[in-house]
This record gives sequence, C-alpha cells and structure tokens, in this order.
Amino acid sequence: MHEMGIIIHLAKTLEQTATEENLKRISSVTLEIGEVSGIVTDYFEDCWNYFRKRHPVLAEAELRMETIPAVTWCDSCKSTYETVKYGRTCPHCGSGETWLLKGNECIIKEIEAD
Repeated sequence: MHEMGIIIHLAKTLEQTATEENLKRISSVTLEIGEVSGIVTDYFEDCWNYFRKRHPVLAEAELRMETIPAVTWCDSCKSTYETVKYGRTCPHCGSGETWLLKGNECIIKEIEAD
C-alpha cells in the first residue's frame, strides 16, 4: 500500500510548511490526484484519518481530493486523447508512439489554516 507512504510524506511537508509559516492548525488540505496515479482514494483517506491524529497541527484537518483527468499525447499525429478511455493506442491514428501528458500526479493544491 503506497498510500501510507504518500500520506507520511504529505504530513511531513504540511508540518514543515506550518512551522515555516507559524501556523498553529491546518484546517484543510486540497490535493489534485491524477486519474491514473494508482492512488486508491478510499485507502488514501483511511491512511489520512489514521495518520493525521498523530500530528497536532493536522489533527482536525479535512482532506479534499480533486481528480486530474489522464491525457495522453501521440507523437505520430500530434494530438491528445483520454488515456483511460483509449489506453496506449492513439484513437486518432492507431499509433503506439504515445506518452502520458498528465494524470499521474499528486499535488498539494491548497492549504487552509487558522
């Protein structure tokens, strides 16, 4: 379960940010999570709820998640398409010369604090 590792890194990052900005309490954190990041959001939320209680600055913090759609680029026809719907083969030209443009990330979008 890599969700726990990501949550541990996220908590450390948030604690460091709280220290640098003199924040006493983080009320929420919004993450952008790629559609094909491999993160299972139910597990991710369970890990967050378990781990945040061990960090006073995060104890009451709400986790918000927004999905970033996966988009693939085709080098052959220079177009983009929905990754989940079509996979690695370009629906426009049939080429396999494709690569993921976005949709694999996990980004802190916003931190709300008191």
